[in-house]
Amino acid sequence: MGKLSTENLKTLLSCIKKDPRVIIQPLPGFDSGVHLIDNKYLVVSTDPCIGVPEKWFGWLLIHYAASDVALFGAKPEYCAINLLSSPSTKPETFHRIMNQACKAAEELKMTIVTGHTGTYEGLSTTVGVCTAYGTVNKEKLITPSGAKPGDYLLCTKPIGLEVAVNFALMHQALAERFFGVQRTKELAELISQQSCVKEALLLAEIEGVHAMHDATEGGLTAALNEIAEASQVGFKIEWEKIQISKEVHMLRVWFKLSEEQILSISSTGTLLAAVSPKAKDKVLETLRQNNVDAGFLGVFTKNKRRILVKNGKEAQFPKRADDPYERILSGKL
Repeated sequence: MGKLSTENLKTLLSCIKKDPRVIIQPLPGFDSGVHLIDNKYLVVSTDPCIGVPEKWFGWLLIHYAASDVALFGAKPEYCAINLLSSPSTKPETFHRIMNQACKAAEELKMTIVTGHTGTYEGLSTTVGVCTAYGTVNKEKLITPSGAKPGDYLLCTKPIGLEVAVNFALMHQALAERFFGVQRTKELAELISQQSCVKEALLLAEIEGVHAMHDATEGGLTAALNEIAEASQVGFKIEWEKIQISKEVHMLRVWFKLSEEQILSISSTGTLLAAVSPKAKDKVLETLRQNNVDAGFLGVFTKNKRRILVKNGKEAQFPKRADDPYERILSGKL
């Protein structure tokens, strides 16, 4: 499930010719590209949407791509949408999804510019693709390669909240059995947590925020390794400081998940950032004033070791993500 390995991605992208107008070309770990236009930077991101609750399909479709644009410091302004499904799909399904997408775009003050909709043999489920873009001043651009030794690692929202919410929406009866009726209802109302547009744009205005990345496919494992690789730094984080939703702890027991899988669990809406020591207090205060849950997990280091500390003992942080999202959302124990 999900992205190709870094090695395969490098091979895949090797045929792309460089262009001096492209500031950030396609790179592993970079969820947006950047090119020059009218002396400003245009940030562009494209994302698929598949296997999510239909009631929120259009909303998530917009926010997936918009979040990636915001993580580079740009306000999402425009987008294009593709909606593809099987020939048996009724027009009403497309209508519902498009209404959701229009509402989400309007909330973010984005404009849908163009797109494509169609049904095709070979598709068994609905697939959406959104390409979002927005401009940012050159000096305001933020990328995953900006982390510096001594920066603190910020993490917003609990790890795995996305999985718990989607599980509650897609497997209500099973979720009620696991989490209880009331908590299942509460989780179903937290779908809006699967966006980091608001907090990314807030952080982008704070001097000393050097890098940002979301923890979507591959969770904390993929995102943190990608920042370290792009920035040519190491890190040391503490297991005890990682906020993991209580529902994920329950899912861990029921689905027999390892600690490595918990670290790798898809956590859309969770944002990681490299923050200078001088900006640390301002970052926390800004996020708290805007009701965004956040904390610091550790620091980035000059040496390139990637360390996880648990119960006072150092261990190697996982190199590869083993994301259990698809297995959990299948509902098969």
